[in-house]
Amino acid sequence: MRYLGFTLAAPLASFGSIAVGERRPSWDRPAKSAVLGLVAGACGLTRDDAEAHRALADDYLYAVRVEYLGERASRPFTDYHTTQTAPSKPGRRFATRREELLAEKVGTILTRREYASDSCFTVLLWTMSSAPGFTLDDIAGALRAPKFTPCLGRKSCPLTLPMAPCVVEASDVFDAFRRRDADDSESIARFRGARRAASQPRYVAMDAAAGEPLRSGRLEKRRDALIHRGRWQFGLREELRVEWPGGAHG
Repeated sequence: MRYLGFTLAAPLASFGSIAVGERRPSWDRPAKSAVLGLVAGACGLTRDDAEAHRALADDYLYAVRVEYLGERASRPFTDYHTTQTAPSKPGRRFATRREELLAEKVGTILTRREYASDSCFTVLLWTMSSAPGFTLDDIAGALRAPKFTPCLGRKSCPLTLPMAPCVVEASDVFDAFRRRDADDSESIARFRGARRAASQPRYVAMDAAAGEPLRSGRLEKRRDALIHRGRWQFGLREELRVEWPGGAHG
């Protein structure tokens, strides 16, 4: 099986979970829909191309490994956020932020947004489709030279490292992670060393539909299965969480 592995690391990251009211919580790891959204942006897809986003979600399976980078890594904190916005009206769209603020009536929205600090993840994508819309090599090329600027959850969360995409052949997901590690770029190696990264990552979370042996993992349900990108609609997806072989931290 061929796998595409790449790194996602950022000083700040936010992976939105179900939001009710003013609180905007974050998961401790990227959602599949968020990673595929980043890939879609790198490939040049816009949000209104619902069919292309749907095909990408159907074509690819996903796994993420949460790295362990010391006691401060992924420590959550909350930002008290205020923004002014004009009420929505049918048929009205603002061309610029200045135009919106000059509207006849502007209200203030208050939110508490959660972030994680100094996060680092290794992501795998692979496909069971014989003719995916984008091949692994297409996606790898797009991640090296993305059409839209990638970020880790929000636009205010730029990446701190090159994604360094690499296509490997492996017998299973864990073998693919190890082969990806062997191809770590110099910048990723320096990043790990500067943060005194532990020798073992924490855990792997993958599509339950991937058919991996259950091992000693547990099933979790996440609302990140893409239904419609333009309308921001997501359904439930089963994810298998497995401790990294050889020991785990946290």
